Amino acid sequence: MKRLLLLSAVTSLTLFGAAYKLPEQSLKGVALGAANVAACDGADCAYYNSANSAFLEANKQYLEAGLIGVHLPAVKFNGTVAISHTTIIPANGKTKIENKVVPYLHYISKEYGNFRYGLSVTTPGGLVKRWDTPVQKLYAKKFDLKIININPSVTYKVNSNFALSLGADIVYSDGKVQSDGFDLKIPLKRDLDGDSIDYGYNLAATYHLDNGVNLAATYRSKVKLSLEGKANLQMGTFANIYDSSVNVYLPAQLDFAISKDIDKFTLEFVYERTFWSKYKTLDFNYKTALPAALQPSFDRPIPKNWKDTNTFRFGLQYRYNNKITLLAGYSYDQSPIKDKYLSFELPDSDANIFSAGFTYKQNKNLTWGVAALYDNKKSRRVSTYNGIRGKFSKGGAILITAGVQYSF
Repeated sequence: MKRLLLLSAVTSLTLFGAAYKLPEQSLKGVALGAANVAACDGADCAYYNSANSAFLEANKQYLEAGLIGVHLPAVKFNGTVAISHTTIIPANGKTKIENKVVPYLHYISKEYGNFRYGLSVTTPGGLVKRWDTPVQKLYAKKFDLKIININPSVTYKVNSNFALSLGADIVYSDGKVQSDGFDLKIPLKRDLDGDSIDYGYNLAATYHLDNGVNLAATYRSKVKLSLEGKANLQMGTFANIYDSSVNVYLPAQLDFAISKDIDKFTLEFVYERTFWSKYKTLDFNYKTALPAALQPSFDRPIPKNWKDTNTFRFGLQYRYNNKITLLAGYSYDQSPIKDKYLSFELPDSDANIFSAGFTYKQNKNLTWGVAALYDNKKSRRVSTYNGIRGKFSKGGAILITAGVQYSF
């Protein structure tokens, strides 16, 4: 398969724990805003907390499949950009509106002794950003990243209250990048696409108390994205392709969760820590040295200096009757990007996230439902090291999902 280096698109590959992450990877995951760790009770435990699968009915297999519609409203920018020490130009603009549909699949086996097996196929992160305005095109005419994670897992039931799980993350990423400064009479252009397969692991532990309290902890390791291939670079009439490589680490993530059953209600709180501070710079290596004229634009380490982030998730389930369960969630999600390092390829900010949905038990084996989520990004005024001065606003995301759960 042809593999081309993604260049500065790699800044957008590290999106599992901020910005345009998609931790909502099931019907309940969307409805509860991913506050579905300690109390998960279906096939989606294979993704959120595979240790919980030990406490499902022993002789049953569980399956869930669904589609998530993702709507990304336009991000607006009002301000200026200093394209040199002496030239500051207006840079008002907005991204294109994006609409995507992503599938998911979860499966949990029946019990084999004290063991149980699971599999999830999800799209846990990604980015789509397109700008048509001349200044923004210099940075990010198009950034399009797709990520698919295949996550097999095995769970061991230690006793009637405690279980442990180990899983693998097999991550496939595919990206396309375009940037173009010719409209500004800055003769720089790149047009790249590429893919990569990389690996990590995940751990989970659950303790079920007899009073309806569940305690859980999950951990996903960092994943080294090893991109190597060719970079097509253009300056003026000169264009050439170079063998290139770069390493980027998707950050580790740690979750602590607690849930409590109270009559017809289940309440859950999740604290999520994402370890972004390892992301200091983005640096590229070339098999042969670039010409001196290209080095300032294409061979200079890009500072990132991101920070670790916290996300706080709250979920509520209400069993209205034997068939209908109502669901709602709220999350506060921090951005890892400091004001000084914000740019057009990832104009991120802190977010308030609201979600709701329902499930309907059609019969003893089949349940279906619908859920929606609104990610409300805060406006953000910045003055960056690379000359961007102004206000980013709007943006965010709207998710709509429909899913089917089946046990047999």
